[in-house]
Amino acid sequence: MEPKSDSPRRHTLALQVDNRPGVLARVTTLISGRGFNIDSLSVAETMDPEISVITLIITGSPKIIAQIIKQLRKLINIIKVTDLSEMDYVERQLIMVRVKAEDPALRSEIMRLCEIFRAKIIDVSHKTFTLEITGGNDKISAALSLLTPFGIEEQVSTGLTAMTRSAQRQRALT
Repeated sequence: MEPKSDSPRRHTLALQVDNRPGVLARVTTLISGRGFNIDSLSVAETMDPEISVITLIITGSPKIIAQIIKQLRKLINIIKVTDLSEMDYVERQLIMVRVKAEDPALRSEIMRLCEIFRAKIIDVSHKTFTLEITGGNDKISAALSLLTPFGIEEQVSTGLTAMTRSAQRQRALT
C-alpha cells in the first residue's frame, strides 16, 4: 500500500544564507514556532565566506513543508531554500563512538568491524576504542547496531550534511 501524499515524511532542506549573526536563530525560531522539531541541523561557510549553508532535517507533510519553505524564503538574509528530498542528492553524517574494548579478542573484532564500515580508530585507551564513522543514516545505524553488544560508553554526532548530485550524474540516472 502506498503512503498518502499528505502523510508526514522526512525532508532535507538546504538553505543558502548570508553569513551574518542572527540568521540561524531566525530560521530555528520560525520552524519551532510552528510546532516542528528539527531532527538534524548543520551549518557551515561555503567557498564564499559571505555565504553559509544550513542543512535541516524536519518531518512533516508536503503541504506543511511547502508552507515552511515559503515562510523561510521571506526571512531576511535567506538567499535560497531547496527541498533536497525532491531531488537526487547525497548525504553524510559523522559520528564518534566510544566502545568498551578491554578483552583482546573483542579489540580485534572491533577492528574488523572498523574495516567493514571504513571507520577510523581515533583514540585508544586500555579499556576503550573511540571510533569515527561517516556515511548515510543506514550505514551509521548498521554500525551502531553491531557495536552495541560490545558496550557503547558514549556517542556524539554531527548534523547531517547534504548536497545535490552533479547535473551530469542526474542525467545519467534518468
